Amino acid sequence: MFGARKLKDGPSSPYASRADFCRIFESKMNSLYPLAFLLTADQSLAEQCFVGGLHISQEGNHVFREWAESWARRAIILNAIRMVRPHETADHSQPAKDRSAWPEMVKGAEMGDLVDLPTFERFVFVMSVLEGYSDQECSLHLGCVRGEVVAARSRALKRMGQSAETVRVARGQEEEPSSRVAEIFECSPLRDLTKSITRLVAASS
Repeated sequence: MFGARKLKDGPSSPYASRADFCRIFESKMNSLYPLAFLLTADQSLAEQCFVGGLHISQEGNHVFREWAESWARRAIILNAIRMVRPHETADHSQPAKDRSAWPEMVKGAEMGDLVDLPTFERFVFVMSVLEGYSDQECSLHLGCVRGEVVAARSRALKRMGQSAETVRVARGQEEEPSSRVAEIFECSPLRDLTKSITRLVAASS
């Protein structure tokens, strides 16, 4: 009896649980979904990437709770790389996309400019400028050499036409990495996303 009570009242695990990741993906959807969308440049793929990132987070190695949100963002990035294979994609500008069906939160001009970047440049920009990955980390995850990362980022910044301001905002000393995408693009609440995401997140808890 006393042993059972001691076990129940003992310290909780320092590792994030499946339920912890569900809460993160639900409460941080305003920054996690735009990350998936920026990388995939497609609403359907972004939803698949988002949900797949949740499953990867839940089924991966033990992660300390304080690192869980960073791990969730990493899972989405790695899942997007697996789905899109950006380094194997032809390096040309994306065709104009019909944005009428996009969620309202990703229809802003800055978001559209980023989505219109060539695939490899877009991944490098998001990973290195917005998410703070080093050139070495980018090259390892994207399967390329560091020089390709540097060149792709330079081209992306030139295309965006606002390199100094973008880097200044994205790497602001007072900003939390987990909120960069949402804050830079002033994302609104995800009221118009398809219900499949919320249902799948709930089913994973």
